[in-house]
Amino acid sequence: MTTRTSPLPDLPDGWTAVDSRGPGPFVTHATLRRPDGAEVEWTSRRHRKGLGLRPRTAPPARSAVPADGAVRRAGASAWSWWTGALFAVGSACFALGSLPLYFDQVSTGVTAWTFFVGSVFFTTAAYLQYDEAAHAPPDVLATVPRRRRLAALVRFRPDRIDLWASTVQLVGTVFFNISTFAATRTGLAVAGDRTLVWAPDVLGSVCFLVASWCAYAEVNRGVLPRSDRSVGWAIGALNLAGSVAFGVAAVAARYLHGSDEVANVALVNAGTFAGAVCFLVGAVLLPVESARDRSSSPEPASPAPHAGPTVRRDNEGPSPLR
Repeated sequence: MTTRTSPLPDLPDGWTAVDSRGPGPFVTHATLRRPDGAEVEWTSRRHRKGLGLRPRTAPPARSAVPADGAVRRAGASAWSWWTGALFAVGSACFALGSLPLYFDQVSTGVTAWTFFVGSVFFTTAAYLQYDEAAHAPPDVLATVPRRRRLAALVRFRPDRIDLWASTVQLVGTVFFNISTFAATRTGLAVAGDRTLVWAPDVLGSVCFLVASWCAYAEVNRGVLPRSDRSVGWAIGALNLAGSVAFGVAAVAARYLHGSDEVANVALVNAGTFAGAVCFLVGAVLLPVESARDRSSSPEPASPAPHAGPTVRRDNEGPSPLR
């Protein structure tokens, strides 16, 4: 039996939510009190990544309830490695395609295909992040995702900011797929470029900006930047900066009125390169976050016989990539 404290995941018997906070209607951080009186911190990002709870107060001696219900595992998760690698390859393609040392030495078609290939890697990685959010563990002590089912992918929870971030990000990558593929087509007139290349690029950049802000708001407490010195906060800040740079590049790529010339080619390349580098560093940090947070999780206390919370975990299942 479990207690439901919406929009938090399921709480075990005897656990209570002391407080919850987050931007607007979303809950991204919460303080939970265990039956022994010790308090632990739940965060939305750590929960969906299966990184467990963080202790806020020391438990009494010989506590029967672990501070972190997770079984500690060394190293980064396979899911973080795959997601990070896919985002890193996509970012590298965008960075390469915006470098004069590259596009001055190859044909326009090769440069266009470089961006398109990068966008496909972006979309694949974005899908993995959406899948991760959609199959977040069912209760606060679980550290493995729910069993992967189609119903979870189509069931949207508007009270979860991580689902908003991953959904909007995935839509944005599809816009980039459209834009970069259209750029590989030759013979497009200016009107065609505006409709098939520039417009989807702008929409994709807007989606990335919205998604990155949601992901940043998930880890940042308050409006002003307040780093908690976690790797997750650094990733959120880097991705937000990268999305701003992509947005600047998209605005600079507009066609001047009555002309077939782009407003500022140099700014397009600079913004794309800067954004791609931010995304690249953020991608590299994904497995670092997983490994560091796992290794810093407190050792659970040895439970007494027949003690501990009762938690329903019938929906859990191992990740196919683990």
